[in-house]
Formats: sequence, structure tokens, C-alpha cells
Amino acid sequence: MELFKRVDEVRTWSRRTRAAGLTVGFVPTMGFLHEGHLSLMRQAREKCDRVAASIFVNPMQFGPKEDLAAYPRDLDRDLERMSSVPVDVVFHPDPEEVYPPGYQTRVEVTDVTRDLCGRYRPGHFTGVATVVLKLFHIVEPDLAIFGEKDYQQLVTIKRMARDLNLDVRVEGGVTVREPDGLAMSSRNTYLSGEERKSARALSSSLGLARDMVAAGQRDPARIIEAVRRHIEDHPHTRVEYAELVDPETMQAVDRIGPRTLLVLSVHVGRARLIDNAVLTAS
Repeated sequence: MELFKRVDEVRTWSRRTRAAGLTVGFVPTMGFLHEGHLSLMRQAREKCDRVAASIFVNPMQFGPKEDLAAYPRDLDRDLERMSSVPVDVVFHPDPEEVYPPGYQTRVEVTDVTRDLCGRYRPGHFTGVATVVLKLFHIVEPDLAIFGEKDYQQLVTIKRMARDLNLDVRVEGGVTVREPDGLAMSSRNTYLSGEERKSARALSSSLGLARDMVAAGQRDPARIIEAVRRHIEDHPHTRVEYAELVDPETMQAVDRIGPRTLLVLSVHVGRARLIDNAVLTAS
């Protein structure tokens, strides 16, 4: 496994690899890896000849009151975990390598980012789209994989790739969960023992919504009310949003259809956790 810190190093590796007739799969991350990240890398390994990953805590996607400084980092631990996949190349640049002095360009994806996390984290998806477009140009992968836990992010990157005619296929990877159902996230490390128990309410509320749809409920308002009540019955929780949306447009629906996405953002203690599930109705 090679570790590169400069743009020219990883770009040269990718171009040589593709010139040799080999395909490159790419998984962008912010590090502090867990099994969810590794599952995406294994998916890339299954579909491509070579696998590249990035570890970069992107300052552009953090708001002024968010946890950029506190975001967990452990490069040695991450490299050890990636060696088990194995990953061929890791791109771990300094911020100045990605955003050189005088940097002033932004990428904005509009409609699919307007609501949900876009509403509560202004500028977040501009930061995501900007850094991912830069990483695509640097790594030049054939395939890039993003986790479905960050569903709005996945939709945003797919939209950007289509709109800008990027020569990369973007795929989602299924959400990996702890044995008790909690979606794996680097921010789970912020949870105390009691908060960790309450955090299980996110995944159990998804099950509650599935059961309601299976029983014939088609009214989004009734499902959302039940989901919010279920989560807020647990201590240390505050629902930021719970909404039912179209999984392609990320816009709210007025009735449950064949495929409807339930999306959650919940503060548990100081951790902001997100989760989602596709609800299917016949």
C-alpha cells in the first residue's frame, strides 16, 4: 500500500494504472475508518483491478460552529485497517494541497441539496461537491463508491456527475450497522454509554415506519409523527428532522409510493446522527 500526499503523485499512479489497461476504484473518506468504510473499499476491490482511497477531513464542508477541530483522526489506525482490504493507494493530502492559497472556486448542486441536511447545514453540500469534484479530477477513477447512510450526499454526487458529464461511475454501498442496529459512524465515538443506548432509537424508528407501511399506512404525516415520538421518548435525543421524500429528488412526498425514503437527523448528546431507510409499498 502506497501513501501519497501530493496531487501529482496520485494522479501519476492513476494514469499509469489505467494506461496499463487496469481499472481504478475510489472511496473518498474523512478517515477514522470503521467497517462501513471498509465495506465500500471491498466493493471497489470486487469491481476494479486497483483500489484508491482518500483520507481528508475537508474543512469546506464544516460550518463555523461544527466539529472540524474535534473530528476524530488516527492515520496509523486507518492504514492498518485498509491493509486488510487491501487498498493499493491512499491519498492523504494537507489542506493546502487541496485548497492552495487564494483558492476561490465552489461547486453548487442546487435542488437535491436544498432541504434536509442542506437546510440545517448551509454550505455543507457545496463543500462536499467541491472536494469530491477535485478528488475525481486528481484520482481519475473509473468507479467511485459512497455509503448510502449519507443518502443525500450520494444523490448529490450522482447528480453532479451526470450534470457535468464526468467520466466516472458513482455507486452506493449499503449501510453497515452495529449488532444493535445503530448505523456505523465516526461520530458514534462522541456518545456516552447512556447516549449510545438512546441512539438505537434511530434504527428502531425505521423498523417502526416499515411496520406501519406494511400494515397499510400511506399518510406521511402519521408515520413521521410516530417516528418522532418514538425517538424523543428516549433521553438525550432531539430530532432535527424526520421526513419522507422521493429518493431521486429528495423532495417531500404527500403519500407513500412504491419507493419512499425516510430520512432522519437526530442530535443525541453532542453527536449529530443521520440514518435512512427506503420504504416500499405495493
